[in-house]
Amino acid sequence: MIFAVQYDFVPEQTERRLAARPAHREWLTALKADGRLVQAGPFADGLAALLLFDVDDEAALDAVLAADPYPKDAYVVASCRTWTLLFPVGA
Repeated sequence: MIFAVQYDFVPEQTERRLAARPAHREWLTALKADGRLVQAGPFADGLAALLLFDVDDEAALDAVLAADPYPKDAYVVASCRTWTLLFPVGA
């Protein structure tokens, strides 16, 4: 099941979030390698990011998100919705 998750960044916590960015990107890289992350990246304005996860269910997604090394007060999960791919992954 594909989930589209939008993180909105808390401007007052930018310095703390950026300090954790290398660990966050290592976490994303590991998720991509094991197939749980389809794609991720910040929006061009730098105020938010979109992450696409391929996990079994919402409980699995919650477990993945709980492991994000970003400080929990540095972002808000603004949206989390199941998403249907028009084109299969790898196509």
